[in-house]
Amino acid sequence: MIDPARQEHHDFVNASAQALGNASLQAALVRLTSTLMAGNRRGFAALADSSELRDHAKQIKEHTLAHLDRYLEQLEQSILALGGKVHFAADAEEARQAVLRIARESNCRRIVKSKSMTTEEIHLNPALEAAGLEVVETDFGEFIIQLAGERPSHLVAPAVHHTRESIARILSKHTGEQLPDEAGPLAKVGRRLLREKFAVADMGITGGNFLVAETGTVVLVTNEGNGRLTTTCPRVHVAIVGMEKVIPRLRDLPVFLKLLARGATGQTLSVYTTLITGPRRPGERDGADEFHLVLLDNGRSRVLATPFRESLQCIRCGACLNACPVYRRIGGHAYGGVYSGPIGSILTPLYGSVADNPHLPHASSLCGACQAACPVKINIPHMLIGLRELQQHEKGVKSRWERWAYQLACAVLRRPWLYRLSLRLARAFCWPLARDGWMRRVPGPVAGWTQYRDFPAPARRSFRELWRNLH
Repeated sequence: MIDPARQEHHDFVNASAQALGNASLQAALVRLTSTLMAGNRRGFAALADSSELRDHAKQIKEHTLAHLDRYLEQLEQSILALGGKVHFAADAEEARQAVLRIARESNCRRIVKSKSMTTEEIHLNPALEAAGLEVVETDFGEFIIQLAGERPSHLVAPAVHHTRESIARILSKHTGEQLPDEAGPLAKVGRRLLREKFAVADMGITGGNFLVAETGTVVLVTNEGNGRLTTTCPRVHVAIVGMEKVIPRLRDLPVFLKLLARGATGQTLSVYTTLITGPRRPGERDGADEFHLVLLDNGRSRVLATPFRESLQCIRCGACLNACPVYRRIGGHAYGGVYSGPIGSILTPLYGSVADNPHLPHASSLCGACQAACPVKINIPHMLIGLRELQQHEKGVKSRWERWAYQLACAVLRRPWLYRLSLRLARAFCWPLARDGWMRRVPGPVAGWTQYRDFPAPARRSFRELWRNLH
């Protein structure tokens, strides 16, 4: 019988190897992430006191998570006062059933969706299709992914792994026409196909970038305008949002809007920022007749009570993906979950289980580039190390060799004379194996390390020796 954890690890290794061998994927990843990362740096460089603003955003998130119960109650009261409805979903199944129940009660058969990682997280589309409902993704990248039967590979650019040629093949197969692999004609075909769906849709489903507890407002940030059509044309609007997306007041929103677009694409502000506060009022021409908010837990409250609470501050901008040297080489699909990159290596094990995702805490070089890029300064490397520690606890008793190694290290570090002797022995042993200060192949127990990376050789002179010579 195959151990599921080992099988999962094997799948990650194979998926990573396949991604590394895919030349077109490598070119697409480098091109997109380099462009987005350069935009990120330009955007923050042009923002006065950007570091202080990021600190302020982090403080707002910390405060909100510390009083999340109070702000969720305030959010519910605000939405009910506006004529909307709130559904609390403890897990993915409850969220799916809530949407199906709304569709049945409102007699909705045709659904359009704006891009939402939360609906991907709960696998909403298969459940709706199994119930006989027509579901169409309206973000162009998500639309291509849906036609191809794939998952998104990036938080901001879900179809980053596709080229113009592959998109042309997918759309040609769907339309029965031979389409050119040119951006303009492909965009026109996508616009024509999606506008037809907007015109006849009964229900629009979106996520939400932020939820304002004070006013009951759902904030959607998009660049294509499909979010506005999804929330305006159908008579029923359902927003499915993780409960950690709440912010206290409307005056807090500009802080995050300044950071989100810069972190995601380097823009000063996204093209469309839509604030939806309840269903359409009497006399208003735009908006849905019904508004429903599905507040999703799905493991978040469990994380709230752990040292990993900081991960719930994520605003899903994708900046950490663009900065990560691992993601930039293997893309999103190799991670195996809905969320990829450094933040996905934390969220997927926490929302699910560490045992079922043993590879993800190790899918990082711990270089810190993700934390430097994060608009709210989430300490991702620290949490990855914490997840690795959890894995060690779950394994239980250490092996005999591991116990001996720790005992030896303890003995050496407690005795300065033994520490100095160890340094001399290490230099004598390692320098014959070194080239330009690095050892590319090391025998014995650490041979596994040099199978994938070089090992730094000890310095020719220790700090103590240098210090003694200075005086």
